[in-house]
Amino acid sequence: MSGKAGAKQGEGKRQARRRQVAALPWRALDAAGKVAPPLEILLVSSRETRRWVIPKGWPMKGKANHEAAAQEAYEEAGLQGRIVETPFGEYPYLKRLKSGAGRDVTVDVYPLEVTSQLDVWPEKGQRSLQWMSPIEAALAVQEPELRDLIARFAGVSLPEEERPAPVPAPTPVRVAFQRLRRRVNALWRRARR
Repeated sequence: MSGKAGAKQGEGKRQARRRQVAALPWRALDAAGKVAPPLEILLVSSRETRRWVIPKGWPMKGKANHEAAAQEAYEEAGLQGRIVETPFGEYPYLKRLKSGAGRDVTVDVYPLEVTSQLDVWPEKGQRSLQWMSPIEAALAVQEPELRDLIARFAGVSLPEEERPAPVPAPTPVRVAFQRLRRRVNALWRRARR
């Protein structure tokens, strides 16, 4: 094996962490609905575990990463707006795969100034959406690095007493039981009709 081939194999092992892209949707409204402080952040629920996250997904062939992040915001929440071309920051998380295994992922976050929210979008009904103050949004997410990124973006500081320890992601067994419970409930509702 040549030195170059060995170096490339070693590099592949070090790059085990995959990358995703995400939009950090924000708006600033006053009481009359016009753009002005205070800032609000939109969070969406994940489909499987129903925890609060920001719209994210894998990079898309033929799209720049910031464009893919904007596409995820449209698909998951019906958002349109102006997205920044360079990431504001990144955060790591453990993605649970359908097999139950976990995969380390780093997410590049692109701020998206929301200019409109559509009535219909591809994943409507699959997720909950909630506009929150920056502090509420930061405290609602489980990943501590995402919590800090939201606070830093909005220019707010979280008091130490309001920074609870992150809740660990559900185990594969718990996710499997949640899926099973949803399926049983759906079958039960159908049987009762």
